[in-house]
Amino acid sequence: MAADDNAVADDLLQFIDAAPSPWHAAAIMATQLESLGFQELSEADAWNVEPGGSYFVRRGGASLIAFRIGTDPAASGLRVIGAHTDSPGFRIRPVPVGGDDGLAKASVEIYGGPIVATFADRDLTVAGVVWRHDDAGTVVPHLYSEDQPLLRLPNLAIHLNRGVNEDGLKFQLQDQLNLVLGDVSASTGMNRGLPEFLAERLGVDHESIAGWELAVADTQPGARFGWDGEYIANSQLDNLASCHAGLYALVSQAPREGISVLACFDHEEVGSESHRGAGGSFLSDTLERVLAATDAHANRHRMFARSWLISADMAHAWNPNFPQAYDFAHAPRVNGGPVVKVNAKQRYATDAEGEAYFRAACARAGVPVQRYVHRNDLPCGSTIGPISASRLGIRTVDVGSAMWAMHSVRESGGARDPGYLVRAFQACFAEI
Repeated sequence: MAADDNAVADDLLQFIDAAPSPWHAAAIMATQLESLGFQELSEADAWNVEPGGSYFVRRGGASLIAFRIGTDPAASGLRVIGAHTDSPGFRIRPVPVGGDDGLAKASVEIYGGPIVATFADRDLTVAGVVWRHDDAGTVVPHLYSEDQPLLRLPNLAIHLNRGVNEDGLKFQLQDQLNLVLGDVSASTGMNRGLPEFLAERLGVDHESIAGWELAVADTQPGARFGWDGEYIANSQLDNLASCHAGLYALVSQAPREGISVLACFDHEEVGSESHRGAGGSFLSDTLERVLAATDAHANRHRMFARSWLISADMAHAWNPNFPQAYDFAHAPRVNGGPVVKVNAKQRYATDAEGEAYFRAACARAGVPVQRYVHRNDLPCGSTIGPISASRLGIRTVDVGSAMWAMHSVRESGGARDPGYLVRAFQACFAEI
């Protein structure tokens, strides 16, 4: 199936709006997969998977791996698209609220590398997972999100910060990131803490609240902009755009013989070293169990030699206001098609063979393709690509869509690029 670019872009914006946290992203993908006939597996159970079947499994609530098995897995190998569900921002601390000045304030930790100043003066809320004791005493998770604005990081007036336009907007990262939550004055009676507030929203006793993992989220919905709506803006384009494209391609392109896989991990923005991150065993454990269940394990090494892993993360688009930040010959443009990301120090896992492989897939799909190489005098970020390549021994190529303002609370990119990326991924899945 060929993706309609406008439909894919609009669907992406709706997907992000419904997924204000990594836990919500995994839950939405699970719901969509189940509606299309994918069977959810539990890591705690024995697996009965068969050729022709479609399955998915979750770990830690925020990481998900989905896969489809062809008729002869050993014959064609694997095509794995890897992405991540988390985005940089703030996380609510375990002791979250202070109010000694009459204001209830949410205390946060910085998660990953956000552009902190972009969170100022925005309508913010919280979203994630709340753990509580049920009637049997078992600790169970509850997805939680607040649709209405709940928090705010108010800016300091220019009259009190005269150099802000010359020096830039800066916050002291420990003392100036307390988000206004409410009034604790006697006249309002709002002397509750966050457990009491969450219990009210969930309809449970506050004493049952055991803990939480809550991200600060923007409440502004995604939108198009530009003369003809040729651009899109939303939070979490990095990297829900890649999760969305991988999911779209997986469900729309069945493998003939091999195994097609979508692996979406949490914790990429903080290094991936966790049980549900790409640095953990989730992907290798899942692949081992699938191969064992399909009697393909004896051919594991031959299969992996025929396999490709496409590490899908976003890429830095040319920003005309900051030309000094780019190597001009290797600066991709928004709406210019998927980007192959290259780094000689292997911060990206692409080599010449990988670039040739992905360019051929894009040619089959009829989509343009670009290249990104970082400046020598700037430190380069990384992806799950090198991590997964070294752990699995599968040839890996790092790709993504070009975007502006990566790690801002409000990122932007091209409206045609999500459709281009879907078609490229479909071409990768179609060859097995």
